[in-house]
Amino acid sequence: MREDETIFKRVLQNLGLKYARAPLCATIGALMTPYLLLVFAVAFVAALVLTPFTIRLARRLNWLDQPAPRRTHQIPTPRLGGIPLAVAFVAGIVLTFAFPRFGPIDENERPRVIGLCVGVLIVAVVGLIDDVRELKAAPLFTMQLGVALIAIASGVIIQEIASPLDGSPIKLPDVVAILFTLFWIVGMMNTVNFLDGVDGLVGGVTVIASVILFLHNFKLTQYSIALLPLALIGATLGFLIFNFPPAKIFLGSGAYVLGFALAVLAIIGGAKMATALLALGIPILDVAWQIANRLRVRRSPFAGDRGHLHHRLYDSGLSMRAIVLVYYLLTAAFGALALILPSGIPKTIALVVIGGGALAVLARLRRQ
Repeated sequence: MREDETIFKRVLQNLGLKYARAPLCATIGALMTPYLLLVFAVAFVAALVLTPFTIRLARRLNWLDQPAPRRTHQIPTPRLGGIPLAVAFVAGIVLTFAFPRFGPIDENERPRVIGLCVGVLIVAVVGLIDDVRELKAAPLFTMQLGVALIAIASGVIIQEIASPLDGSPIKLPDVVAILFTLFWIVGMMNTVNFLDGVDGLVGGVTVIASVILFLHNFKLTQYSIALLPLALIGATLGFLIFNFPPAKIFLGSGAYVLGFALAVLAIIGGAKMATALLALGIPILDVAWQIANRLRVRRSPFAGDRGHLHHRLYDSGLSMRAIVLVYYLLTAAFGALALILPSGIPKTIALVVIGGGALAVLARLRRQ
């Protein structure tokens, strides 16, 4: 009998219930093992301790984000969220290597997880420089390409995608797979960064999307892979306590950290593109819409403005908390669809309907 089943059996016996050996029991037993709680707890506590320390350090060094016309805050606020997030996330992941049964010790998984950790730390360090000195677009884009290539070199590659008709795998040629992976990682990093316009928005959306990936991995019995989004959930929740409006610290470079982590986690263990696209459908479409608008008026696609959906909702009179709760609800609802719907035509229809509805809302808002 497996260790996770033994633990589950003891729990049921303590409750006076009868144990039946079945795949469902094994799954529930694995879910209840202390390994999962430990990974979450380490990442959560690390973020909970490091974030207030970072706030004090930023204030002492005067590394503060000053109020400006395009920003919503009224007082100088630290924006060094990338460092506590990255350290807490990596701490949770490193812990998984100690688990002989559940940890990512497979020879194919280990290099990918190491690539994930290295990439996250590089993004955090470069992001720290950006938070303090505000780097130009070129070095930031170079960083994004660099960490994407590191992930690819470690084996994080979208080698196949599911057919939109029947869900069957479609093998991608090597060159196409590498280019598609580059586009996915860089695109996700920028999507999450553009989403960071309201306190607590990115953090909450990341937690919900990570929960969806965690449940999806468990559904596929990829227990070791499921530990990775669990570490991201813990780290992000620990930081979100201080970032939820009114924020004591801004995400700053942490948006790139979370974007890179989500992009890679959606690929490790087999690409879960439809699931990620459904869960993050609104932010992705919002960014695509804004980039198209900027190109239409011959502006840089990376130029900042207040045209994003969350900015328009805020300017229309909604409070920050109302906006983030709306995004949380939509992300959770679409993520649940991603878990419930089978691959193939059902998920394709959901993507088309959600995409069409979101584009209609964005077009209406632009005319106002």
